[in-house]
Amino acid sequence: MASDKVVIIPTYNEKENVEKIIRAVLSLEEKFDILIIDDGSPDGTADIVKNLQLEFKDSLHILERTGKLGLGTAYITGFKWAVENNYEYIIEMDADFSHNPNDLPKLYNACKEGADLSIGSRYCNGISVINWPIGRVIMSYYASTYVRTVLGMNVYDTTAGFKCFKKRVLETIDFDRIKMKGYGFQIEMKYNTYKLGFTIKEVPIIFVDRTEGTSKMSSGIFGEAFWGVLKMKFRKIKPRKMS
Repeated sequence: MASDKVVIIPTYNEKENVEKIIRAVLSLEEKFDILIIDDGSPDGTADIVKNLQLEFKDSLHILERTGKLGLGTAYITGFKWAVENNYEYIIEMDADFSHNPNDLPKLYNACKEGADLSIGSRYCNGISVINWPIGRVIMSYYASTYVRTVLGMNVYDTTAGFKCFKKRVLETIDFDRIKMKGYGFQIEMKYNTYKLGFTIKEVPIIFVDRTEGTSKMSSGIFGEAFWGVLKMKFRKIKPRKMS
């Protein structure tokens, strides 16, 4: 039976993690499909995925892009593909096990039971982060507090990247008006969802920092988000024009 939900996983040099994360998601009792968006990983990540497609031909999909084009554009590419392929629930997830595959049913059920966007939240129930240096925990926590204060959005984990959208949300957001490409993209998608009147629910999770591979975080990513949030505050959010 075809699944009505797809997990989008962007990858760049994730050969240590990609097979393990695919097997973990596809072994869940609840059926999820997977879409890998690979940005031309030179380490052979895409080849690993394509070999696994022989085993999971109906559940595992891949889109390959040339070069590192950014997290935001990877997800937008995946969102468009998922809507075109008529998935009702579209989930964002990292490849590095910082997001626990066992939490996928919780995000899905939150949307199935009424939320338009469910967020795997590190901060809605205290601080639930493992293996991060204390400086990074503080920076992330107060970044979310800053965003919540500036934008007036009642979301504790505004920078979270573990989320489930209902299809109708992604059909409504105008992707051409999404400006930020890095982790600020996560904030902008939540803010658009909020301003367009959709229901958002946070689901508490425990976030575990990657143990294999290399983090893609940088100070430039936080700089983009800081200034982008101020600009976002004064930007008019409009739904996508239907053709």
